[in-house]
Amino acid sequence: MRIYITGSKGQLGRALMRRLAHHDLLGVDLPEVDLTDLAAARSSLAAFQPDVIIHAAAYTDVDGAARNPDLAYRVNALGTRNVAVAGEAIGAALLAISTNEVFDGAKFEPYLEFDLTNPINPYAKSKLAAEVFVRDLTTRFYIVRTAWLYAPGGNNFVKKIIARADMDGQLRVVTDEISSPTYAEDLIAAIEQLISTGAYGIYHFTNDGACSRYEFAQKILELSGRAHIPIEPIVLADYPRPSTPPPYAPLRNFCGAQIGITLRPWADALADYLQHEQF
Repeated sequence: MRIYITGSKGQLGRALMRRLAHHDLLGVDLPEVDLTDLAAARSSLAAFQPDVIIHAAAYTDVDGAARNPDLAYRVNALGTRNVAVAGEAIGAALLAISTNEVFDGAKFEPYLEFDLTNPINPYAKSKLAAEVFVRDLTTRFYIVRTAWLYAPGGNNFVKKIIARADMDGQLRVVTDEISSPTYAEDLIAAIEQLISTGAYGIYHFTNDGACSRYEFAQKILELSGRAHIPIEPIVLADYPRPSTPPPYAPLRNFCGAQIGITLRPWADALADYLQHEQF
């Protein structure tokens, strides 16, 4: 299969390039291809003629998006619009990566693919705008929402928790932000299964289960041999930041499970990651 991967230098993009290397791949990223330029997107995609586009490129700095919403909309919304338009012109299917943050966190039970979206911060609003472009402008698409992603070699929550624990000898982590940690290797396995099905639509792919940031940090320390390091539980109000995350936004994989695509429990995936990652 010919697969065009955007954001190939990012955390997820690098993992996609490595895990899908047995396919015919082209990975693109800045500065070589600027997907906020429609002409550049059209030229690059037309030259490669992929069967499927995996659109992983995004502006994922949620606090940066709160400070500069225009940048978030330009990259996440209009960049996706350009990929959708260019991909549709050559007949490629499009798989776009989205986020649990398109929900407001007020449901207080895991979100289904069918639940109404209601983003509460600029990053999430820009990602929902991207979803709308995908749905409106393409005829064959998958939207894959995920959450709390970490990958080998990436700059992610797991790495930051271990680095801060080693540096400070103690941690303060919020208890009232809850979602589903997701190991990129498991997400990619699910994506590879999905694009072979032609079962287009919206999917929620996270590792199974949910936890708070505090519980996630506890498990990271436990599994990395740092259980002795104390963690002080705090709440979001104690940790002011430009962006407001949804307080409770685990994702339920309903649609994927109907076609046999499931992901293992998040703690098992984390243990696997910690066994193979260098710190």
